[in-house]
Amino acid sequence: MKIVTETLTLHEVSRMAADTFGDFVKAVVDVDRGLIAVDAELHSDLEAALLEGGSKQRSLWGINLYPERQGDEFIEFDSMINMRPSQGNKSRGVADGETRRQIIEIIAEKIKR
Repeated sequence: MKIVTETLTLHEVSRMAADTFGDFVKAVVDVDRGLIAVDAELHSDLEAALLEGGSKQRSLWGINLYPERQGDEFIEFDSMINMRPSQGNKSRGVADGETRRQIIEIIAEKIKR
């Protein structure tokens, strides 16, 4: 597990994916602090690490990264931690377009291709 405060290369993400699920790596993004936690078996483990570091639950969103895919297929918005009816998110995805945009921007900033 790694909390990314600076950057990762796409090669590093590919290596993480190969060591765990094969073609993807799980990640949790803190949209308020601009942090990413990556490389754990469960999104909830990544979420817990960020919460211990001072993140707020409402700011954390689970995604999957597919380093061999391009464009919109690089990020998959799918995690059980995203199910938050109290925030208007009733699915495993990320319903709010602004939140999705923030996640995409943070990933583009933190993962260098």
